Amino acid sequence: MPREKILLTVTTYPLPSKSYDELVCTAGVREDGTWVRIYPMPLSVLRGWKTTGKTKQTKYTWIELDLEKRTDDFRPESHSPKDYGFKDLVIGETLDTKNNWEARKTFCLQSVYTNLTQLIEDSQAPKNISLATFKPSKIKRLVIEKDEEDWKPVWVALQSQMDLFSEPKEDAKKIFPKVPWKFKYEFVDDEGRTSTLMIEDWEIGQLYWNCLRDAEGDSEKALQKVREKYETVFLSKKEIYFFLGTTREWHTRRAKNPFVIIGVFYPMLPPKPEATPLFG
Repeated sequence: MPREKILLTVTTYPLPSKSYDELVCTAGVREDGTWVRIYPMPLSVLRGWKTTGKTKQTKYTWIELDLEKRTDDFRPESHSPKDYGFKDLVIGETLDTKNNWEARKTFCLQSVYTNLTQLIEDSQAPKNISLATFKPSKIKRLVIEKDEEDWKPVWVALQSQMDLFSEPKEDAKKIFPKVPWKFKYEFVDDEGRTSTLMIEDWEIGQLYWNCLRDAEGDSEKALQKVREKYETVFLSKKEIYFFLGTTREWHTRRAKNPFVIIGVFYPMLPPKPEATPLFG
């Protein structure tokens, strides 16, 4: 395959998985707006380049590297690095939020679904679409549900895969503690279909931990801050798009809806047009 140039748009919160190389979903779009999933993408790579001085973040940053289509994954967007050491990785420009995210919109909004039924249909063979940008017609609310406090026993097996973290002396559970809450958006598509999807974005998980720290360990106050951003602020001031993705397990099983929210794209709402006076 030719060398790929990809704008990273998605990094999910680390989740235990029997397939460690999908522990973190890293994905982005090419210059033509088509999606690419990259795994394995070691967490050390994502964490490491922020210390190089080139950029302080990974999202909305251009990268270049050689990729190969995965032969063990039927999803057309799934690729793996040709060099698992990432020696060929070139980190480029990070797109800013100027002019209401204009540069980011240019690449992220080239193809947008508005109908969930159509997207799920396209996730079936022969298309097998597994990554997409989706614009809900309306977001009803942010749903917060209690979850287990700690990772399931499968984490013990994952800790033997410490090469993923490239930090064998550190406790992986301390680096990425489990968020004891599930965050979901309840929304409506352009046909009035109401759905509720889990938000797996790294950003919301990290927001919770930051809010918990600022609230000195008070989880209720932390959750109020999360809700304030993702519900009160986002729904009143932002034009919300979802980056949706499937997991290989549920896509293979042909679940009724194999998608989760793996990223939220939130430029400001466009200004309302001024009312035309009736008499003038």
